[in-house]
Amino acid sequence: MNKKSIVDQTYYWIDQTAKQQTLKLARLISRRNFLSRLGMMLAGAATLPLLPVSRSFAQETLQEIGDPQTCEYWRYCALGGTLCTCCGGTITSCPPGAEPSPISWVGTCRNPVDDRNYLISYNDCCGKSVCQRCGCHNSERDKPVYFPSNADSILWCFGTEHRTYHCTVAVVLGEASSKG
Repeated sequence: MNKKSIVDQTYYWIDQTAKQQTLKLARLISRRNFLSRLGMMLAGAATLPLLPVSRSFAQETLQEIGDPQTCEYWRYCALGGTLCTCCGGTITSCPPGAEPSPISWVGTCRNPVDDRNYLISYNDCCGKSVCQRCGCHNSERDKPVYFPSNADSILWCFGTEHRTYHCTVAVVLGEASSKG
C-alpha cells in the first residue's frame, strides 16, 4: 500500500467513527438536554477559578519577632500610614467597620528571623475616619509618585464604597525572588 491510501483509510475510519458516535449520542439525548448539559459544564468551568487554593506561603509557618504595634516591625519597611494593629484590626485584617481596598502597593521587606526577603502587600482599610494612633512613614524602596505601584504616599481607597482612609494592613504575599 502506498502512503496516500493509508492516510485516506485513516481519515475514512475517523469520519465513520465520529459519524457513528454522533448518531448514537443523538438517539440517546435530545438537543435541549445536550444544550443544558453543555451550559452546566461551561458554567461549572467558569467558576473553577473561584475555588480556594492552597498557598505555598501559608502565613502560619512564617516565624516572626517584634511588636506589630510599632513602626519598626519588619513587615512595615515600606508602609506609609496608620497601623491597623493600633486601631482595632490585626496585621492582616481591617478593624470592624472598615473595608480593605482591592488596590494596594507592594514592598519587599527582610524578615530578621530567617534573613529572607518577602513581598508585602499594603492594603488601606477604608470607610472610617482616620485613626490617629501609630502613624508610620517608612519609605524603604519607595518610588516617586510617577511610579504609583510602589509609592506609599497615594491614597489607595479606590474600589471601595467609602474613600475615607482609616489604617493600613501588611499581608505577606510570599518569599521574594532572589533573581536580579
